[in-house]
Amino acid sequence: MAIEVEAHKLFPGVYWAQLELEKKKLATLNFAPGHTVYGEKLVKIEGNEYRSWNPFRSKLAAAILNGLKKLPIKPGHKVLYLGAATGTTPSYISDIIEQKGRVFCIEFSPRVFRELIDRVCNYRQNMIPILDDARLPERYRMFIEEVDEIYCDIAQPEQAKILANNADMFLKSKGWVLLAIKARSINVAEEPTKIYEKELQTLRERSFDVDQVIQLEPYDKDHIMVLAKYTK
Repeated sequence: MAIEVEAHKLFPGVYWAQLELEKKKLATLNFAPGHTVYGEKLVKIEGNEYRSWNPFRSKLAAAILNGLKKLPIKPGHKVLYLGAATGTTPSYISDIIEQKGRVFCIEFSPRVFRELIDRVCNYRQNMIPILDDARLPERYRMFIEEVDEIYCDIAQPEQAKILANNADMFLKSKGWVLLAIKARSINVAEEPTKIYEKELQTLRERSFDVDQVIQLEPYDKDHIMVLAKYTK
């Protein structure tokens, strides 16, 4: 079976992998060789192991495929991840930032948190799991240093406000954020476009320049990904 892997031209740490008779797929270099997170395909070439990256399982992958112009997360960076869940997208960020980077993973649910540790963090030394509420960043302030980026994917009302509160405490000056806005988690009755604009306005009022807004369909319905720069 022929396998070809090439580096993404724009995003360090991201790759294209192509198996014979298949379309090119996003992939990352596996930071925990031999281990999968959700049963994704592993491919080995020239002594390296790559993980396929499913856009139906990761909003970041969906954003890349739908035209993300800039991925601020890079090798060696420190990232605060709000809403880590069972660790699918955090694990790909772990791959991208490599050994010298860190992903501080905030998760509220004890049950989900156990799965995050058992299935993912135990095999990835650059991931720091923290059981706490993203709405209360002061409670975990002592565990987190200044970060280069914040990635936010939480099922809460006021998603932009929660992100901004964490940015005021942890994000470096001129740092970047990626915010996955889930319209149905905010208000199931209101039109998604109205919800998006309210959240974007909150970001602007809280010292963010919105650089790009990406619809995530067909991978996620009523979701957008927002790329924004912190101007403080």
